[in-house]
Amino acid sequence: MNENDKQPDGSGGPGGNPWMKSLLVWVCILLGLALFVTVLGGPSATATGNTVPYSTFLDKVNEGTVKDVTISREQIAGTLSSGEKFRTVPIADPTLVPTLREKGVTIAAQPAEGGSIWVALLYQSLPLLLFLGIAFFVIRQMQKNSGSGAMGFGKSRAKMLTQKEGRVTFADVAGIDEAREELEEIVDFLKDPTKFARLGGKIPKGALLVGSPGTGKTLLARAIAGEAGVPFFTISGSDFVEMFVGVGASRVRDMFEQAKKSAPCIVFIDEIDAVGRHRGAGLGNGNDEREQTLNQLLVEMDGFDANEGIIIIAATNRPDVLDPALLRPGRFDRRVTVPLPDIEGRLKILEVHMKKVPVAPDVDARTIARGTPGMAGADLANLVNEAALMAARLGKRLVSMAQFELAKDRVIMGTEWKSLVMTDDEKRMTAYHEAGHAVVRVHTPASDPIHKATIIPRGGALGMVVSMPERDNYSYHRDKMFADLATVMGGRVAEELIFGHEKVSSGASGDIKQATKLARAMVTQWGMSEKLGMLMYEEQQGETFLGYSQTQRHNISNETALAIDSEIRALVDGGYDKAKQVLSDNIEHLHRVAKALLEFETLTGDEIKRLVAGEDIDRDAPGAAATTVPVSGTSIPKTRRPKGPFGSPAPQGA
Repeated sequence: MNENDKQPDGSGGPGGNPWMKSLLVWVCILLGLALFVTVLGGPSATATGNTVPYSTFLDKVNEGTVKDVTISREQIAGTLSSGEKFRTVPIADPTLVPTLREKGVTIAAQPAEGGSIWVALLYQSLPLLLFLGIAFFVIRQMQKNSGSGAMGFGKSRAKMLTQKEGRVTFADVAGIDEAREELEEIVDFLKDPTKFARLGGKIPKGALLVGSPGTGKTLLARAIAGEAGVPFFTISGSDFVEMFVGVGASRVRDMFEQAKKSAPCIVFIDEIDAVGRHRGAGLGNGNDEREQTLNQLLVEMDGFDANEGIIIIAATNRPDVLDPALLRPGRFDRRVTVPLPDIEGRLKILEVHMKKVPVAPDVDARTIARGTPGMAGADLANLVNEAALMAARLGKRLVSMAQFELAKDRVIMGTEWKSLVMTDDEKRMTAYHEAGHAVVRVHTPASDPIHKATIIPRGGALGMVVSMPERDNYSYHRDKMFADLATVMGGRVAEELIFGHEKVSSGASGDIKQATKLARAMVTQWGMSEKLGMLMYEEQQGETFLGYSQTQRHNISNETALAIDSEIRALVDGGYDKAKQVLSDNIEHLHRVAKALLEFETLTGDEIKRLVAGEDIDRDAPGAAATTVPVSGTSIPKTRRPKGPFGSPAPQGA
């Protein structure tokens, strides 16, 4: 049978499910055994006639009505004078034969069956044979799942990636140019090794790709394989770990043996932190299986037996937990950081994915890139896909900017709460709360421009004011920090001014949290307090627990701790006072924006600026639709908000 005759399920025949075929074979074997036993044990069952008691048989003999008998160990069968057949069970009767001879009965004897002992043994061994057959079948299936042969547990699970379909090159990788350039050197070496060996240079044995989830680490590795045109083995770090000690180390050895046969080649280990964690760092005893696997990996990468032509590329988003021996030169020589893309990188990524989607002429990729800070490449790909799905549901032939805006809201902020019913008082409170954020942001020049404001519930908030930075910010100035403190307090201040101190709501809980974190970072990490000076009182920790980053407070006195709390309070109060001054001086602007939110539910940044300038909104005017964002709620969850200067979500309103 050639390769073309094989079925998609790998059976090699029509409809050949391997599991069903094995089960059918064992059923046939058991049926054959049962038939064999039946045939061997059949002589006694082939006798015909009515069964009569032995006393009745003797009476028939004495009456002279028995014509002939056949005597065996199991039974006595015979024929009456009338031709009727009968049979009976014999007993130890020494007078039977003389009586039969006296009455003239023809006597025949049937020899004992020699195979009766084996038949009994077969009958008794049937349950055992059935159990052994099922056990053998189960073990065989386990071996197929874990590897071929009896020693399949120790075989490598690395898969060779072919380039026949889905070939990826560096042209498909956008937004991470620096990381791509570092890895192009590896491609050059694989294409022409003598170019580097001529001057005595050695290519790095391994490259560690480090970055947040979704930044394109696996895509980069596939692009290297696609550009170099060499065998590419891929495996996950968890594939090495088993419950049996020594299995992971055996799989590492087998993986490198396979790679040596295909050298030069690339071995890509995804999520290497599953097997490469720091040895002895756990609580209690270490994991012997994982540590043995790591030891074998260290030896194979840089031991006495050099593996020439094998380049190891690994990916992780937890470099802080890796063992130092794994990161030293000679193993992972090069550490390539794959960062979140900046605005230009996001623009390039969007353009790559938009080539696969028919987009309308009104789509502005740069505007989408500006409104998606903090998004990784996978997030942007999902955004384009969501927009295409939304356009398809609406029966559109092209994906317009409206669908991209709605898709961005869904990806970043969550699904709109269509089933939530708000009272008029709650709607009015929310409108003034968001209007407070918007008016303070407009009147503080250091703040980022407003993109939109909405009072439609989406995700985890009843409303939201979303900003759109002109560019990505990598450092923040003091004036912007104070502007953000004032903006984030604008919602609570607006509630107090309009509804009174006793009627404020809990809607400012997220604002208070953001303001506190920003003020704490300004005091304890950035030296923004004149009273405490430029000293580090707290520092951010690399590891996270349950999704929250940890901070470590240095050893400080009680007086210093009280001073820190006092300075944090002073900064937050300063933002509150600034927001109160802005809204008190521009109370008419607050009313105009709030009333417009109650009427339209969603306002764009340009519309808010026109309201503050004293102009009216006319959405029916020609050209107004081009600047209007579709009515949709915007509420940014914690996990995907644009990052602020202290690593937490940027103040956006609640």
